[in-house]
Amino acid sequence: MYAHRRSPAQRRHRRYFVLMGVCLVLFVLAWAVVRLWSVPVAVGMCVVAMVIPPVAAIIGNRREPGERWWDESGDPESDRWWRELDDRGDDKHPQ
Repeated sequence: MYAHRRSPAQRRHRRYFVLMGVCLVLFVLAWAVVRLWSVPVAVGMCVVAMVIPPVAAIIGNRREPGERWWDESGDPESDRWWRELDDRGDDKHPQ
């Protein structure tokens, strides 16, 4: 069998949803199960779960090397112009 090659966007989405799933599981387990034995542990689990959404957003929006999703407008002329600017080195720009 062959391995399905995921696109960078699919990998980002998968990472984001896995992290958010872990967040939800921590909240639910903390207050449905763990609080019965230890409220401080349940609060600690919620603190960890509280940190996950911003981290998931950062990881979900981090681009991979060579990926240009942030500046591709769909307009071929504009995209060509930006690529041309990106290809210039700083030494070619007079100050």
